[in-house]
Amino acid sequence: MDLGEFQIPGNSDPNQKTSHLSLDIGGSLIKLVYFSTNDGDNDDELGSSGNESVGVSNGSRSYPVLKGRLHFSKFETRKINDCLDFIQTKRLHLGGCQRLGALPIEKTIIKATGGGAYKYADLFKEKLDICLDKEDEMDCLVAGANFLLKAVHQEAFTYLDGKKEFVQIDQNDLYPYLLVNIGSGVSMIKVEGDGKFERVSGTNVGGGTFWGLGRLLTKCKSFDELLELSQQGNNRVIDMLVGDIYGGTDYSKVGLSSTTIASSFGKAISDKKELQDYQPEDIARSLLRMISNNIGQIAYLNALRFGLKRIFFGGFFIRGHAYTMDTIAVGVDFWSKGEAKAMFLRHEGFLGALGAFMSYEKHGLDDLKVHRLMQKFPMSSLVGDKICSPLNGELNENESIECSVYAS
Repeated sequence: MDLGEFQIPGNSDPNQKTSHLSLDIGGSLIKLVYFSTNDGDNDDELGSSGNESVGVSNGSRSYPVLKGRLHFSKFETRKINDCLDFIQTKRLHLGGCQRLGALPIEKTIIKATGGGAYKYADLFKEKLDICLDKEDEMDCLVAGANFLLKAVHQEAFTYLDGKKEFVQIDQNDLYPYLLVNIGSGVSMIKVEGDGKFERVSGTNVGGGTFWGLGRLLTKCKSFDELLELSQQGNNRVIDMLVGDIYGGTDYSKVGLSSTTIASSFGKAISDKKELQDYQPEDIARSLLRMISNNIGQIAYLNALRFGLKRIFFGGFFIRGHAYTMDTIAVGVDFWSKGEAKAMFLRHEGFLGALGAFMSYEKHGLDDLKVHRLMQKFPMSSLVGDKICSPLNGELNENESIECSVYAS
């Protein structure tokens, strides 16, 4: 595509930001990523993480550099009008791309991925007067993951024994790896390089299952409410353990401890109780454990199938939730006998939106080429490269990253 065919509309007012918006519209959540040269307007609303810019080098090519922030935000898809209002209020829809010489009636183009890019295309035209330029969902997921793993310092981490330990990724030794994206459903993708990948498996038991069943069983109104509720529960009230079957003892011959779950929700078979007799927090805990265990085991089996040692988990199911990460990590460690490691991403939920953002560059827009990002964390939470106490809440919620882009 000819580089001169597109332009990024700027803003003549130097006090107003220039933004470039990309969207990932899934079945449960809408994820937004956008770049802004104004690093002050959004600190109160989207948060500031004490970030630090890094130098940008562009080899033999010389471009001016725009310094600003890459912002992340999300909305429930069922509340899409809230998302549209947010975009309009922030004037983010003015930062798409437009063909040079286009007539005034022609629409601004915004990069988007996910099934909702098709389902809600007419709504975006009607409400915001923009066209969604649709990018392939798997392409975007892989592009977003590769970008984060190569460009963002302290993006990937393991979670063991209640502690997060960041993993320094050698770019020359990144591939191959298994990307497990946990959205409403789960996709498992073998990644072998930039643009080189294969969806090798998946499961329909994912974040949508947790939210849907949780809503029916506990009456929680949102995913976050359900996740918070699970932190207060005890799954052993409902789950049948090995010890429940073997009189409180281990089944040591096959390596199963008495606390291993033999059957999720299994105690509900023999208990003479109705749904209302169980505490909703115990139900939420058992449900979260069941789904996390299932995903972790299927992920490891696919890693084993292709001889992959590293498994990266993405998608908005995990949300930095300690119990979820612990369940997945322990499952992978158990089934692999310590051979494979489960790794998590700070910006797990925005892989698709980031990939859509990077696709502007693919179509010849050099002024959207992000060279490198650097995330700086509060020193109080770090000792060397290890976080020694769990961070509360989502790791990728309400934060922005300082970055630089080339301006052609």
